[in-house]
This record gives sequence, C-alpha cells and structure tokens, in this order.
Amino acid sequence: MGVKINVMISEEEIDRRVRELGEQISRDYAGKKIHMLCVLKGGVYFMTALSKRISQDIPVSLDFMSVSSYGNDTKSSGVVRIVKDLDESLEGRDVIVVEDIIDSGRTLAYLMGIMQDRNPSSLKLCTLLDKPSRREVEVNVDYVGFKIEDRFVVGCGMDFEQEYRNLPYIGVVES
Repeated sequence: MGVKINVMISEEEIDRRVRELGEQISRDYAGKKIHMLCVLKGGVYFMTALSKRISQDIPVSLDFMSVSSYGNDTKSSGVVRIVKDLDESLEGRDVIVVEDIIDSGRTLAYLMGIMQDRNPSSLKLCTLLDKPSRREVEVNVDYVGFKIEDRFVVGCGMDFEQEYRNLPYIGVVES
C-alpha cells in the first residue's frame, strides 16, 4: 500500500452538511420536480446521500453521465471527453448537476455549457467539495458542501487510482 490517509472531514460532519444541503434544496425547489444529474464515478456517493435528504414531497429523478479529464493522474489533464452521455432529455426540466469535487473548473464549465444547450428549465450545480484556489475557469457553484484547500483527497466517492472511494470520510493522501 504505502499510502497514508489523514482524516480531513469526518463522516459525521459530512452527514450533517449533506442534510443541510438537502433542506436548502428542498426549500429552493418546493412545488417542483428535480432531475439530478450525477457525474460518475465519484459523484454517485454524494448524489445518493443527497437525494435521500431532499423532501419526500419533491419528486426526484436521476440520470448519470461520465466524463474523463484525470485518467490515473492526481491532476486534471484539461482534455474533457464524454464517456457516457445521459439517458434522458433535459428539456424543460429543473436540473441539478451533482459533482464530488470542483477543482480547476474546466470539466464543469464544459459540462454545464453542454447541459445548458439541452434547454433545461433551470440548471444548478451542487458539489460536495470545492477547491476555489485551483480554479482556472470560472464556474458558478450553487450548492457547496465544503470549501477545502488544495490537497489531494479521497473518500466519499473520490479515488486515487480507483481505490479509497468507499471511505466514509474525506481523507488527505500523504506521500
């Protein structure tokens, strides 16, 4: 193994913040239907937890998209490609794109542009983690779980070479 992981954000802190985000989204979307779009693979853990915290009075549908900009590196390559596109149309829907982490912003800026071209009624962005100090492209983030410093993190869906996604906390990878 050789990888040391230190806890940055505990499972309890994450659970509390996801509940707060679910309550906020429930207020913002009262009387509407929400179509949540998950960016795979990392976002699936966060979207699952978040969708369970949205009021049961609000219909929630889910769809999934996979894009790649990292490969097996710890930094984004800057080249974004769609690996799996959506199964359903976004036209006329209230869409929330759910992401695990926003770093440079390049992937999300590209993705949000593509989603906006599909004519949703509204389009918002929700992320568990935001690293504003790494931002290279401006992207409007509507719902943020935690702002973090520029550290390489794993857990809650985020990985290092496809491992550590299943950690229930956010951990910092130390070399």
